[in-house]
Amino acid sequence: MTADLAPVAALIADPSRAAMLDALMGGRARTAGELARTAGVAPSTATEHLARLESGGLVVSERRGRARHVRLAGPDVARALEALSAIAPPARPIGLRAWNHGEALRAARSCYDHLAGVAGVGLADALVARGALEAGDGAFAITPAGERALTAFGLDVPGIRGARRATARACVDWSERRPHVAGALGAALLDELLRRGWLRRRPDGRALTVTPAGAEGLAVTFGIAAGAAAAPRAA
Repeated sequence: MTADLAPVAALIADPSRAAMLDALMGGRARTAGELARTAGVAPSTATEHLARLESGGLVVSERRGRARHVRLAGPDVARALEALSAIAPPARPIGLRAWNHGEALRAARSCYDHLAGVAGVGLADALVARGALEAGDGAFAITPAGERALTAFGLDVPGIRGARRATARACVDWSERRPHVAGALGAALLDELLRRGWLRRRPDGRALTVTPAGAEGLAVTFGIAAGAAAAPRAA
């Protein structure tokens, strides 16, 4: 038996639906109205697109008061979209605002529930260089030294290992073409970095800002080079 790729490919192939899916790659639910503005379509058109995406199993939605909130159906969908992004040609930005936003995404962004971009790849490289992780075939392994370091950083390593998902998957970064840390460990790292205020979510999508405290903390704690921890310019 083979997978029927054509229906899923047809859903993603529409530019408006692709823009909505990309906006949801930040890992947070968004309202149908927000997704309509992101895709540049009328609310009624967005409703039709979202109904097709939901019937195809790519998104799920729920009512919260008067608004309909939409999110990706799960990490498998995010992983497939990230893999497609890694082989897709880069989009050509139109205008300075679009260029700045693209640079912010490349610097630091959420890839569903984990850190990606220059900062994400830099964090993965630093954890390997310090012996906290060992790189393998499509995954990272937490070393004994890494368990001590990650615990000291505030992470529940036994809980991460016991999660019902990959512990530390190597997710190939679409902008850097090198792996960052995904899986339960990647999600825990992003949550802790946001909790500490080292990263801050931006209001215009899934780009993240590395705060000045974050740049210093990442450098001191993990030895991340300044370029990988630099705060991007505002989009």
